[in-house]
Amino acid sequence: MKLTSKILVVMILLLSTRNTFAQIKNAQTLSIQVSGNCEMCKKTIETAANVKGIATAEWDKTSKMASITYNSQKTNTDEILKRIALAGYDNTSYLAPDEAYAKLPECCQYQRTLKPASKMKEAHAEKATHDHQALTASSSGTSPLKTVFDQYFAIKDALVKTDANTAGLKAEAFLGAIRAVEMEKLSRAEHTAWMAAVKELTANVINIAKSKNVDLQRQAFSTLSANMYALAKVTKQAEPVYYQHCPMYNSGKGANWLSKENAVKNPFYGAKMLTCGSTVETLK
Repeated sequence: MKLTSKILVVMILLLSTRNTFAQIKNAQTLSIQVSGNCEMCKKTIETAANVKGIATAEWDKTSKMASITYNSQKTNTDEILKRIALAGYDNTSYLAPDEAYAKLPECCQYQRTLKPASKMKEAHAEKATHDHQALTASSSGTSPLKTVFDQYFAIKDALVKTDANTAGLKAEAFLGAIRAVEMEKLSRAEHTAWMAAVKELTANVINIAKSKNVDLQRQAFSTLSANMYALAKVTKQAEPVYYQHCPMYNSGKGANWLSKENAVKNPFYGAKMLTCGSTVETLK
């Protein structure tokens, strides 16, 4: 009986792993060394790597190896390994910033022995030019996140028209804009906000892209707008952006969105209650 129970447990684990990978289309798998010490490290590393439906990771604390499975048409190993490094964990492609490593709990502060030969020069150059690039983007009035905001506003306009098909297409374009963000050109504040928001933001956009139901798209857009607001707060805007509120949506709990115009055009109700809402903040 004991042997049978063990076999069942192993089979369940194998099926669970297969189902996790099956959810990722165009799947490719990479095994790579990632430094760390404990179960808390495991959770942080896997959380940094994972994006629902796009990438998943399993890190083994004994071998210090991470098995990463990802959709090769939606992301790439550089994006995933940068996220792991920014969470505080050295890997054989990227070293964690010193400040990220310093913020790790004492039990997670592993011995830093990795020296990625192929990426060290690039990483140091990236760090040295980061502030200059961010300053150049700022002085030109164009943020590296401009295309992300443009696609957000395109989704908003489609929902104002209650056009689920266009909203889905614009969401697909939004995913492309997310992948194209040059993180090394972000200011420090933008970088911090981007890393905090990008995982949930991506999940929201995927939900809009795959749904043909405008009500479900609007639900996802509500959460998406909260993440976009956090980005807008730290991003220099070429023109004013208006943060607007609808008190009626979500059974009277309300919801917010961003707009390029002060006149209210409600994306949660469209023509039914087009002007329901008000501007609560102007971001410049």
